[in-house]
Amino acid sequence: MNRIIAVAFLFLSLSACFPKKQSMGESKNASAVQKDTMISANLYSDPKRYAEIQSNFRENNPGYNLEFFLQTNHIEPAQQPRIVFVQKGGGTASIQESEHSKISVGDIILLDPENQLKVDSLVDLLVFTTPSAPPDSIPRFVRPDWDMNITDIPGGCATENNAYRRILLTWLGHVGKYLYQSLNAHRVRITDSFTHYHPKNHGFDEFYLVQMVQPGAAIITGNRHDLIENPDLIDEAVAKNLLQKTELKVGDLVYLPRGVVHRGVGGVLAQVITIPGFIPGAEIGVDHHLKNINQQFNLTGKDSLPYYALGGDTILIK
Repeated sequence: MNRIIAVAFLFLSLSACFPKKQSMGESKNASAVQKDTMISANLYSDPKRYAEIQSNFRENNPGYNLEFFLQTNHIEPAQQPRIVFVQKGGGTASIQESEHSKISVGDIILLDPENQLKVDSLVDLLVFTTPSAPPDSIPRFVRPDWDMNITDIPGGCATENNAYRRILLTWLGHVGKYLYQSLNAHRVRITDSFTHYHPKNHGFDEFYLVQMVQPGAAIITGNRHDLIENPDLIDEAVAKNLLQKTELKVGDLVYLPRGVVHRGVGGVLAQVITIPGFIPGAEIGVDHHLKNINQQFNLTGKDSLPYYALGGDTILIK
């Protein structure tokens, strides 16, 4: 009897040392996965999904908030600073009726605490509340297509020589003129980009605010970077489903919490917004892992995992 108990104990101990492969029916705790999942909502047609984005974003980022103003011509004062993205329409805007500027799609307006915004026409605005105000050195109207301090700088999600990549608010001085370490925004046309995620520790959340698309514009995402980086823990069925492709249209707001693998493709012009910002070293490439998984399971054609060709043979960290 004692020998049987000893053998059983040894078997259980060895089982704990060797993690089993994950199969299609297994997943993390549902509530934990929900907060770490990509959510895409069209601001004009999907209020339920937008509410999910708003709720998860608030929970993941204490001190921040997110609001969408549809066809408005003013924003009332508030106690916290706000970053306002013009999504539709244009006109002449004023802050506290003392600072004035033309505005159009793609512009950002910085509202300090207790500041009010008025516009002479109806516009659609996506507004982020942040815990700290931008420095006074940044103009309160940031206009990427009109400001001579903002020019195209290839990099990030748009590395081609003719890239449209305007750095509005950024983390590092050598990247752009306007430094702000509570929220960053780059207005970018993405035709292809490397597949990556931002780590839970010392990473950042990301949004795509979609403003123009070409046919085929999409985002490829995956919720399990841990399995992509450890393919010995999965079987072929899981491997085939590690990534999902979501087509994009104008007005989509895509929320990418820390940990979500993502890659933009196909020609999408978006405000790429990050909280608290584009922290150096927090973009972890996985294309070399995706290529290896295809080879490991002999995945070809529609079963193969798409990856960025220039990242397939090297480890990219930005």
